[in-house]
Amino acid sequence: MKNLHHQQNLVFSILISTAIVFTLAGCSDEEKPKQEQAVVQDQTPKVEQHSFDHPHGPEVTDMQKHQFEHDFAAQCVDRELNNSTNKIEDAERLTKSCECIATYMMKDLTAQEAEKFITEHENPQSLRIKFEAAAYECLQEKAHPEGPKLFGKPQ
Repeated sequence: MKNLHHQQNLVFSILISTAIVFTLAGCSDEEKPKQEQAVVQDQTPKVEQHSFDHPHGPEVTDMQKHQFEHDFAAQCVDRELNNSTNKIEDAERLTKSCECIATYMMKDLTAQEAEKFITEHENPQSLRIKFEAAAYECLQEKAHPEGPKLFGKPQ
């Protein structure tokens, strides 16, 4: 019986010492990677961090902007008059709207977009997106009607 009790104490002490050894070994490994990381970081060359701003390429000349404005407005009027039933009355209204859209688009026109439109006669996706934004700005009604007034308070 004494032998069994002695074996239980031995097993218990082996388990406790194994747990302590693994705990101490685990603690010492935590410090080692931090030191290695510091050494690795010191050896890597420092790369300059760039901001989100990037070069925008060549600027669009005023002549290109002017040509784009006229060409785009003319193309817009022609496209809209094809769908019109009364071309004479719609021509003036469409000319005014298309010129507004072309002027709005011209403000942030890039050199690549101007080249694609003027020389290659293509409409890149970026121009289509700008067209939709410009059409929204130019064609929305400027004066909104007043809402109903209930008890003297506008709604």
